[in-house]
Amino acid sequence: MKTFKSKIATVAFALAGTFIASASHAQDTTPSVVIVHGAFADGSDWAKVVPLLQAQGVAVTVVQNPLTSLADDVAATRRALNNQQGKVVLVGHSWGGTVITEAGSDPKVSALVYVAAFAPEAGQTSGEQGKGAPTPPGISQIKADGNGFLYLTPEGMAKDFAQDLPAAQTAVMTATQGPIQASAFEDKTTVSSWKTKPSWYLLATEDRMIHPDVQRSAAKRIGATLAEVHTSHVPQQSQPTEVAAVILKAVRSVGKQ
Repeated sequence: MKTFKSKIATVAFALAGTFIASASHAQDTTPSVVIVHGAFADGSDWAKVVPLLQAQGVAVTVVQNPLTSLADDVAATRRALNNQQGKVVLVGHSWGGTVITEAGSDPKVSALVYVAAFAPEAGQTSGEQGKGAPTPPGISQIKADGNGFLYLTPEGMAKDFAQDLPAAQTAVMTATQGPIQASAFEDKTTVSSWKTKPSWYLLATEDRMIHPDVQRSAAKRIGATLAEVHTSHVPQQSQPTEVAAVILKAVRSVGKQ
């Protein structure tokens, strides 16, 4: 009887182990998400989107990129990618689009999501992205300090960067903004990872920092799946549910591969 019971216990233990391993494997196949914030912001810019992704069982990392150069921001992003298990959906906002275009060549990256972002060709700079298009009004509110870094004025943050957010919130965003080294906008990419990775693009129709026409042209040029949202330059702040939905579409698409 003891031997029979022992066999039953062994089988039950083995089945439980198989179930746990299968569940763990299924969980491991869900791509993680790595997010690269843009200029005049930090990782907290994504605080409303992160919990929406986590609620769907998606592991999320927001890169605290230093905004000192393209190379430095790409290095910070690659460190985050090195810590991921399995496939990754890499998300970039604004300047972060240039960063993910370069860092997205990492073999772990299976898809790219551009949110009101630059999407340069290899050998292009971020500064070249808007050539030929109307100058967005927010550009006039970017000021340089004595250290070669660019800041957004309080007026620019409230009226051009995030005009659809409450004044109390834009005041905090002004105080916590990440200044960017001016020369970073002239750094050239060496690869265009969107040429080999499926891409999604979320266009902000009321953007006063990157003209919507530039965004639409970029999305078409890179062959991205396009979605639009009626927001300022920071849809992740004003319409986080819509932003999360686009990212989740990319996650689910990659998960099926």
